[in-house]
Amino acid sequence: MKKICCIGHITLDKIVTPRQTTYMPGGTSYYFSHGISRLNDADHYELVTALAESELSAVEEIRKKGIAVKVLPSQFSVYFENVYGENQDNRTQRVLAKADPFTVDGLCDVEANIYHLGSLLADDFSLDVIKYLSGKGMLSVDAQGYLREVRGENVYPVDWTEKLEALRYVDILKVNEHEMEVLTGYDDPELAAKCLASWGVKEVIITQGSLGSLIYAQGEFCRIPAYAPREVVDATGCGDTYMAGYLYMRNKGCSCYESGCFAAAMSTLKLEHSGPFCGTEEDIQQIVNSGQRP
Repeated sequence: MKKICCIGHITLDKIVTPRQTTYMPGGTSYYFSHGISRLNDADHYELVTALAESELSAVEEIRKKGIAVKVLPSQFSVYFENVYGENQDNRTQRVLAKADPFTVDGLCDVEANIYHLGSLLADDFSLDVIKYLSGKGMLSVDAQGYLREVRGENVYPVDWTEKLEALRYVDILKVNEHEMEVLTGYDDPELAAKCLASWGVKEVIITQGSLGSLIYAQGEFCRIPAYAPREVVDATGCGDTYMAGYLYMRNKGCSCYESGCFAAAMSTLKLEHSGPFCGTEEDIQQIVNSGQRP
């Protein structure tokens, strides 16, 4: 049995920044997998993904890093266009193609302590999949995909229609400041976190970009600092990198605060480079121990 399993589509991404336009693989599962492959217990991790044959090179890239990958067939891969301005906390998106959703049948032979669902679009994971996986282990969900409706090629924020039933089965929920407001109607992070907890979530993680993050668990708040990067290069995948670090530490038995600080430092290192996290666990700990980016 693996300790952590991330389930999600690897995408084909077009990333547009004021400096350059780049084409590369992406998606929660891609950034999560590359991030965790740099940590010390990568051999206890598995990725489950679905993509078209034309993007299988991204899977081989991950396998070369020692990661176990289960590939489910899909006619197409998800194709995202992410456009960033000077403020890396803001982006606009278009979806140029969609992949097949995940099913219970496709996941029946997957075993792990923690399952992390990297949703990208609203129909990636049905309520049946959430219920099924919650009965097999701890369930972590990135809410972003459930709040994205595709009309034509454009992405629009929508509410998660099944949230009240689905969140009863979710142990750890990750949202950003925009997603929390769509879900709860609150623009205050503490009120939003309490609302999500009242719906059944055991650990609520609210990421706030350069303002840090807030974790709410067992009736208590943990405020996690944002470690200032040396240079802001590419914010794509920072939230996914955060969750890789957070779940890695929680699985080791660390507290929410310890896990959040580790995750925040890991995200800072990723922010300084284009592409996925490429540092080491020792690099992360150096930032956490010093309280700032050396």
